Amino acid sequence: MEKETCTFSYCQRPDVVEVETDFLIIGGGMAACGAAFEGCRWATPKGIKVTLVDKAAMDRSGAVAMGLSAINTYIGENKVVDYVKYVRADLMGIIREDLVYDLGRHVDDSVHMFEEWGLPIWKKSDDGWSLDGFQARDQGKPKLKDGGVPCRSGKWQIMINGESYKVIVAEAAKAALEFNRKATGQAQNIYERVFIVKLLKDAKEPNRVAGAIGFSVRENKIYLFKAKAILAACGGAVNVFRPRSTREGMGRAWYPVWNSGSGYYLGITVGAELTMMENRFVPARFKDGYGPVGAWFLFFKAKASDSLGNDYCAKDTPEFQDAVKKYGKWAEALGTAIRNHLMMQAMKQGRGPILMNTHTAMQELAKQMDAKRLKHLEAEAWEDFLDMCIGQAGLWAAYNVEPDKVPSEIMPTEPYLLGSHAGCAGFWVSGPGDIPGTPAEWFWGYNRMSTVNGLFMAGDIVGASGHKFSSGSHAEGRIAAKAAIAFILDNSAYTPTIAEDPNALAAELYLPFELYEKYKTYSTDPKVNPYYIKPDMYQARLQKIADEYFGGVGTWYMTSKTMIEEGLRKLQVLKEDAARLAASNLHELLRCWENVHRTLSLEAHARHILFREESRYPGYYYRGDFDFVDDNNWRAFVNSVYDPATDTFTLKKVPYVQIFPD
Repeated sequence: MEKETCTFSYCQRPDVVEVETDFLIIGGGMAACGAAFEGCRWATPKGIKVTLVDKAAMDRSGAVAMGLSAINTYIGENKVVDYVKYVRADLMGIIREDLVYDLGRHVDDSVHMFEEWGLPIWKKSDDGWSLDGFQARDQGKPKLKDGGVPCRSGKWQIMINGESYKVIVAEAAKAALEFNRKATGQAQNIYERVFIVKLLKDAKEPNRVAGAIGFSVRENKIYLFKAKAILAACGGAVNVFRPRSTREGMGRAWYPVWNSGSGYYLGITVGAELTMMENRFVPARFKDGYGPVGAWFLFFKAKASDSLGNDYCAKDTPEFQDAVKKYGKWAEALGTAIRNHLMMQAMKQGRGPILMNTHTAMQELAKQMDAKRLKHLEAEAWEDFLDMCIGQAGLWAAYNVEPDKVPSEIMPTEPYLLGSHAGCAGFWVSGPGDIPGTPAEWFWGYNRMSTVNGLFMAGDIVGASGHKFSSGSHAEGRIAAKAAIAFILDNSAYTPTIAEDPNALAAELYLPFELYEKYKTYSTDPKVNPYYIKPDMYQARLQKIADEYFGGVGTWYMTSKTMIEEGLRKLQVLKEDAARLAASNLHELLRCWENVHRTLSLEAHARHILFREESRYPGYYYRGDFDFVDDNNWRAFVNSVYDPATDTFTLKKVPYVQIFPD
């Protein structure tokens, strides 16, 4: 078919709104809220304009949207160095230790602010029992910053009453942005329900970002932002791989379904260097409902077993010894990936399903406390799901499962691409530069700036530095924003210049509208048409390729050189068909461009797995042709840069540097 262009002959031309600002934040999750709060703090006294654009609404945007029952990163009485070692062990020995240490030394400050803003945090009572956040407040327990003792569910985790966690954090960010708006004379500096499609580079400086363009998902408007520095905090990539939940459960995922790889796409297409994009996260969660297991494991001390009652992670089993033989010393740490691996080994040997023994955990707790305390704890156990995954409670009810009486199945999910949880896929960024032992080339002037000048990263899209979780993402947003303001001040004479014609950019963004309106009458069913493809059908093809060739649930996460190469051939055909994506409304237009973002994110992931000739993350993915960990040759970062002009990735090894000894 000949190449199509949008001339607005068939669809309505949108209004193009140009917005000039100094510091642009893209995203509305925890990292973006942290960036808004900290950025405004430093920008406002200097008269620097801060603007935030989010495709959703900040109150319920990002991975914390439904709430959380715990904050997974709080250093407290622990040592930051031990936090680095924990992250390094869980991520199989390859992290940017300077970034992880930098985060560890700052994260508690964000948690203290959350409590100041009204987040109820659990504390220990005088007799050592747990008090929920409201009980602790009513009993006058001191705040964390004043010496309050948190109720820990694990070494790094603290319990919270977190249904409104994100609302509380967003409120502070919006207040900071309003303060900046009034001080700098802006008419508006929060743009919600606006989806950013692409970044724009400076016309005069080839390696500098100068703007971003996107469209409203509520109005017929396109927004063109010009900025002196941009922070991308758009989350990871979900629904890239075919999910386990199908038909009536279609779209159900553990990670937020609106994380469409935009953070990766925005940076990739302007040439920002990636690192560790071969990594992924495959969480083991309650089967089908994807309900969280952390509180049950860590706080309620529930045990998981195979269906024969065996501890599938026991170190005295042949399966564990085989894992150590193939995957080395990192398997001995029993990190997240290895626990997945051992779970799947048990299932393949006919010992499934894997069970979370919620019933015995509650029975043990009943022996340790009186009826009143037990009843309160049971209520908190249920709230764990009502905060984070209400669908799990509904699923239990549908199956007549009472988790205090019978066990529940757990199962690894489909893969997700992210860099804030137990994963580390993202961009290669500058570190803080002040940590002894850090290579000089890991610092290029501004903390968390990518290899593209003026483009900063935070949260899920910062690579090689996982286990930030919600609090760490907020702290990293603050770190990046402060550095971005310094960058703006150091380049005060700069004025962003964009070469592209705004009307031509608008035509590019609205091409799916034009295609639909032009060809919708060529078939009796507008969903099936020889001239275009609808976003749901496109996504089905994308997920099929990912699942079958790049190591999804359909192949037990197994892939190989020949499988990846075949998948990449099919992906190339799909990328060509992306030029025929069609939308009948603004929601479908959003879905079209989200799928474009997912596609390039997936390609980067696949090409990194192909390049790394080992199985660095067993339990997340396996290279069947290199089913081992090879520290001698592959304890290194895998980095890549994409060239949009040739549609090619260039990959390389970057030596690993261990800053903190074992």
